[in-house]
Amino acid sequence: MTPDRVLELLQQVADGTARPEAALERLAWLPIEAVGAEGDAAFARLDHHRALRVGHPEVVFGAGKTVNQTVAICERLAARDGTFLVTRASDEALEALTHVFPQVRINRIARTAWLGPTESAPQPGLGKLLIACAGTSDLPVAEEAAETARAFGNPVETSYDIGVAGLHRLLQEADRLRSADIVIVAAGMEGALPSVLGGLVRVPVIAVPTSVGYGASFGGLAALLGMLNSCASGITVVNIDNGFGAACAATRINQLLARARHS
Repeated sequence: MTPDRVLELLQQVADGTARPEAALERLAWLPIEAVGAEGDAAFARLDHHRALRVGHPEVVFGAGKTVNQTVAICERLAARDGTFLVTRASDEALEALTHVFPQVRINRIARTAWLGPTESAPQPGLGKLLIACAGTSDLPVAEEAAETARAFGNPVETSYDIGVAGLHRLLQEADRLRSADIVIVAAGMEGALPSVLGGLVRVPVIAVPTSVGYGASFGGLAALLGMLNSCASGITVVNIDNGFGAACAATRINQLLARARHS
C-alpha cells in the first residue's frame, strides 16, 4: 500500500466514510517487504504488519540462515519497525548483530538477539508470566521462552531448577506460583513437572518438553508423551524444545485476559 493510499484511508476514517476497525483490518495485511541482494531473487519476505493481525511481530528464526541473511533481515526490521527478535542464532550471527546493533540484547544461553524496549517496560495491562524449568539443563529452552515473552511485552519472572527430584525446591516457590497469571514449564527426562504444577495452580499451564535426558528419553519424546498424557487436566503442550512457541501461546492468552479485564 502506497503512502497516498494510506492517507486516503485515514481521510476516510476522519470524515466518517470508513470505520476505524475496517481501516485497521485493511492495513493489517500490508505491506510485505522483499529482502535480497540487488539483482538476486529475494531470500526473505518480511511481514511488517503481523503484530496488527496476531498480536506479536514476526520473529527471525536464525537456524539455517547465513550470517549475512540474518543481519540483512534485522537491518530492515530495525529500520521499519524499530525492533527485532532473532531465535536459534549461531554464535557467529550473534557476534555480527552485536557489531551492527550495539544496543542489541544478546542471550547466549537462549541463542537470542533482541533489539527493542527494555525488560522493565512491559505492555500495560498484561499479567505476569512465570517461566519455570525442572533442571539447569533445561535452561536454553526456558530462556528462549523468557526472552520471547519479554520481547512481546509480557512481565516475566523465572523459577529454575525446581524439578520433581527434589519437591521441597518446588514448594519453596509456592508464593511465586500463586501470583502468576500464566505458567510456562520446561522439563526433560520423564516430563513430570507440568503435571505437578497443573495440580497446584488454577491458571493456564503451558508445558514444553525438552530433549534433555538419557537414552530412553528418545530426544524428548518420552517427556512429550508424558505431558500429553498428564493426569492434571487442562495442560497445553507444545513441541519438543519449543520455548518460542510456548511464549507465543502465552502471549495470546495474556492479551485476551487483558482485554477481558478492561471490557
